[in-house]
Amino acid sequence: MKLLEGKNAIITGASRGIGEGIAIKFAEQGCNVAFTYISDSSAEKAKALEEKLTSLGVKAKAYQSNAGDFATCEIFVNDVLKEFRDIDICVNNAGISKDNLLMRMTPEQWDDVMQINLKSVFNMTKQVIKPMMKKRSGSIINMSSIVGETGNAGQSSYAASKAGIIGFTKSIAKELGSRNIRCNAVAPGFVETDMTSYLKEGESADKYKANIPLGRFASTEDIANVCLFLACDMGNYITGQVISACGGLNI
Repeated sequence: MKLLEGKNAIITGASRGIGEGIAIKFAEQGCNVAFTYISDSSAEKAKALEEKLTSLGVKAKAYQSNAGDFATCEIFVNDVLKEFRDIDICVNNAGISKDNLLMRMTPEQWDDVMQINLKSVFNMTKQVIKPMMKKRSGSIINMSSIVGETGNAGQSSYAASKAGIIGFTKSIAKELGSRNIRCNAVAPGFVETDMTSYLKEGESADKYKANIPLGRFASTEDIANVCLFLACDMGNYITGQVISACGGLNI
């Protein structure tokens, strides 16, 4: 018996990086996956992922949808319910960074990060809790960041959005625990994705790895494994928590 056999999951921002890794991990464990991508340029990769997930023997579908827009999220979740009939797991993974020193940051840059990183979590959670409350079960997993716990110069908008996710997660866990709906956050450190590709080699990478007790960046599978634990029955007494998957960077 696979850990997520017959479950249905929504994963936002899953055409690449951490989201893609989570989608593959969930499908390998028998989970049907509905996932989003936002730009036309990601359509080809999204289609390829959809085919890969389907080849693992589950139902999968890619949706072009903006998690930062409330009305769009409502349409998306309704479409998923029509197609998949139910939602057991929601992974709020969509995110961007527009790093800049505060003195140089524009209001538009700040607003973009808040909309995609933080407002999207509200938008999606607001929608998926309706079917979850009806069936009195569900797991919501919000992708935060170690930067949301520690802060980082030049990343005030990113850090604020990820810190906001932590406060939101703890509040929703208290609101929905009586309905057997769990809500947790994952706070990755450095992960080997397109966003951190510039850090993979050279002195810069060595400098960051020197501060990580495990001595390496995380793989997307490392983060996906944490999400799998929170999504399946092994994590059914875990709620309102932040799991820092950072190799010990925050010790």
